Amino acid sequence: MGEIVFVGLGLHDERGISLRGLEEIKTADSVFMERYTSLMPGLSIRHLEEMSGKRLRMVSRRELEEENGKTVLESAKHGKTVLLVPGDPLIATTHVTLRIEAERHGIKTRIVHGASILSAVIGLSGLHSYKFGKNVTVPFEDENPSETPYNVIAENNKAGVHTLCLLDMKEEEKRFLSIHEALETLLKIEAKRKCGAVTMDTLAIGIGRAGSDKPEVKADVIRDLLNHDFGTPPHTIIFPAKLHFMEAEALIFLAGAPEKLRDTAT
Repeated sequence: MGEIVFVGLGLHDERGISLRGLEEIKTADSVFMERYTSLMPGLSIRHLEEMSGKRLRMVSRRELEEENGKTVLESAKHGKTVLLVPGDPLIATTHVTLRIEAERHGIKTRIVHGASILSAVIGLSGLHSYKFGKNVTVPFEDENPSETPYNVIAENNKAGVHTLCLLDMKEEEKRFLSIHEALETLLKIEAKRKCGAVTMDTLAIGIGRAGSDKPEVKADVIRDLLNHDFGTPPHTIIFPAKLHFMEAEALIFLAGAPEKLRDTAT
């Protein structure tokens, strides 16, 4: 039996891969890559193939989830197989099932970590990492939008912890939920629920293209964020709870928050 090495690609382009991750590709017998769990707007497959000297084979959500990763598992039976994953493998993605299935069949697995959106947006905002609660994904709106994101924000705020909201994407349709769309969806739920969790006066932090050379980071009340241009995706939102005074200072200087935010911090 061979092995499967899950390699994180980082956040924005092929330069985000670690040196160790690049070495794993170079010594692999087969290299697969998925792009459906996160958007890497600056990624060049050609450049990554030139860097590694290996041809990359794309695998779809259907192959990895509906078919239980059969293609990757079969490859790993005959040698070292690398699966390239945006971000940090098995953190903000859903490949744990594949890893369990591999181990169940006697195929060893390893992980080469990469930069994660979970830590990147916290660092960009300047908020304290230990003050984050449960994170949640805001899905595309349909006729009956899910109220789960709203509930998580409300529960975290009540507990005094921040909420990280990842925004939905449909890579195969080239659709990526924007900060504006996500806020509009949450405001509609607020209008129905009237719990005060997400109002026009709620402070939020919008982040565009974390991991790129020019990320866009803006903290303000939702009323003003709705008019802010965050540029191209991917986008992320943070709903902070009660702020420490150093967090308030960070948002003012790093995210352009109003200076009156100091008055609400402790």
